[in-house]
Amino acid sequence: MTALLLPPIISIAELHAEYPDAVICDCRAYLDERDGADAYNAGHIPGARFVDLETVLSSPPGPGIGRHPLPSPETFAEGLANIGISNDTPVVAYDDAGGMIAGRLVWMLRTLGQPAALLDGGIAAWDGELSTNPPEIVQANNAPRPWPADAIVTTEQIDAIVAEGTVVVDSRGPDRYAGLVEPIDPVAGHVPGAINLPFASNLADGYFKSSAELTQRFADIGADDDTVYYCGSGVSACNNMLAAEANGFGRGRLYVGSWSGYCTRSDATESDTPTD
Repeated sequence: MTALLLPPIISIAELHAEYPDAVICDCRAYLDERDGADAYNAGHIPGARFVDLETVLSSPPGPGIGRHPLPSPETFAEGLANIGISNDTPVVAYDDAGGMIAGRLVWMLRTLGQPAALLDGGIAAWDGELSTNPPEIVQANNAPRPWPADAIVTTEQIDAIVAEGTVVVDSRGPDRYAGLVEPIDPVAGHVPGAINLPFASNLADGYFKSSAELTQRFADIGADDDTVYYCGSGVSACNNMLAAEANGFGRGRLYVGSWSGYCTRSDATESDTPTD
């Protein structure tokens, strides 16, 4: 099975009928005081393995690289092996935030050519009892895989990409894009030349909107394989990327550092925000 044989987004019915052997991953994480591991321990889809955003899906933050840089290939391979996932294991990931967090794991795996999908509706879509029991895990053996350079954009590259006329998408909410609020990063605003396409607008009541609606949404911005997506720290942008891929607009590229990386530049000030 390849990444292309497992679609980017699947329903609970598809999980049961077509992918019963997939390993399910719980990717819940929060910006407030709550802990994703605590939520997992309180109740998760039976058999699901917890995947931590900070230690498995990211490396330590820094200037230019943002709050959630990609982990080293070795760290990612080890993190997956520890929960029984090998390089060819099909994975279905979920969270409780419309795929805002779980999309990061799915994008990472698909980028490496591994079959992975996002569960539409997240944990709320589960149609059975939740479990508090830890899954039985057999340690896997993984070879580290380098992150494909053509799937990633860096802070050093982003200005030239905008200047070339490539579509660059800011996936945050409109108030953060406009620099009206900034609850997390030290500077408000957006990458000059980026357009706003909030990932949350892909959703209705926690589920992805119809294919017709999403197709129109990405067609309106001229999305294609070269489109660059970013958000605050390279996590929620993956939701937009999976929605685009699922509806025929290619995989695009992720600016991993996103606004949290860009805003650490000496020339990134609040003057990057609209003044009208």
